[in-house]
Amino acid sequence: MNAPHPRPLSPHLQVYRLPLTAVLSITHRITGVLLSAGLLFVVCLLSALAAGPEAYASVQAVAGSGWMRFLGWAFIYALFFHLCHGVRHLIWDAGQGFEAGTLNRYAWIELAASVLLTLAVFVLSNRDGL
Repeated sequence: MNAPHPRPLSPHLQVYRLPLTAVLSITHRITGVLLSAGLLFVVCLLSALAAGPEAYASVQAVAGSGWMRFLGWAFIYALFFHLCHGVRHLIWDAGQGFEAGTLNRYAWIELAASVLLTLAVFVLSNRDGL
């Protein structure tokens, strides 16, 4: 009796390299969830502001820590990344940008735009002592 022919195995993620567009698509979904979670902190901040100076001071003390400042800038980057990827989806909805070279070019433009927008907010927020 012949042994059954072994089925080919699908490439594992450690072997197969995802295209940039797939990585950005997954990241877009993740940033959407993280932005929703980050908005919970914004709601806490606004609630503390409405509760009075003592409550707001305690939330500000937490927000001023190093980790929270880092998370704040990560939130801003995620917001701009999500925005830029959404614009890319609008371009796709118009039936444009599906050519192989265009997909990767738009992907790099999307990444560069999100970094530049975040840097612009950083520079503008730190100028003139703001």
